[in-house]
Amino acid sequence: MGGDFGPRSIVQASIACLSATPSLRLTLVGQPTLLEELLSGHSAADRVRLTITPASEVIAMDEKPAQALRGKPDSSMRVALELLRDEKVQACVSAGNTGALMALSRYVLKTLPGIDRPAMVAAIPTQRGYCQLLDLGANVDCSAEHLLQFAVMGSVAAETLGVVRPRVALLNIGTEDIKGNQQVKLAASLLQQARGLNYIGFVEGDGLYRGEADVVVCDGFVGNILLKSSEGLATMIAARIEALFRQGLLSRAVGVLALPLMRRLQADLAPARHNGASFLGLQGIVVKSHGSAGAQGFQSAIQRALIEIQEDLPRRLHGRLEDLLL
Repeated sequence: MGGDFGPRSIVQASIACLSATPSLRLTLVGQPTLLEELLSGHSAADRVRLTITPASEVIAMDEKPAQALRGKPDSSMRVALELLRDEKVQACVSAGNTGALMALSRYVLKTLPGIDRPAMVAAIPTQRGYCQLLDLGANVDCSAEHLLQFAVMGSVAAETLGVVRPRVALLNIGTEDIKGNQQVKLAASLLQQARGLNYIGFVEGDGLYRGEADVVVCDGFVGNILLKSSEGLATMIAARIEALFRQGLLSRAVGVLALPLMRRLQADLAPARHNGASFLGLQGIVVKSHGSAGAQGFQSAIQRALIEIQEDLPRRLHGRLEDLLL
């Protein structure tokens, strides 16, 4: 029921995913009357593998997590997480209030043994492919031990996407050992001692985009700023290039020739294609869609959840955590 566009785009994404994945079954959690109205325009064949579970309350996008946790026991978000806890579904995908989703996920699902705090992770495009960046804002203040846990979880997440022996790095203001604050230096010492973790040292922001690491770890304060700054920079560059191609006849002619390549680049870097941040460290699969994502973006978030189901990500995480942390 959340997100900037409400359930309309989520219903569209759900129908598209059902058409693309014959083995998929989806449960929409929310207000049945509204959901039925949105589904009325779709054929019965599209709805065979889709059910509705009622929830009478909605958590607002600006609502405080504590209020959502205590004051709305029948919210669509909480009911969805309870379905996951009770093993009636295998994953939960939401475009709603991020803070509320994290608080409710920790309360309803609990964390895996050895994990103090879940972390948000998403794929960031680089020159060589993609990098898993975490944490993206779930944990503003982190200890060195938290960063170690994030590194282990990020490494396993990269493995589920086909990366062999992922290169793990700490985001820092320099690559030299003497650089960084005390928290990052302590984390580096812990990562160097972690068995089975391919820790390669510090990486700077530009090194992240060059693809120098497969997993980059930082606290949520830094990660959230980096992510949103990157999104803003990409939008600004695209707008500047488009404006240049409109300046004069020659520029327009060049623009016509470059248009196919520009469209391919935009499609490759489009936020919708990479939408879906995973909450790692929970006893269940939870994927957070960007609140501003439309139907295509939410469809990508569902696809990310499908990959994690197929890879049985919580079980794999639990096994690696026993090896490395417990």
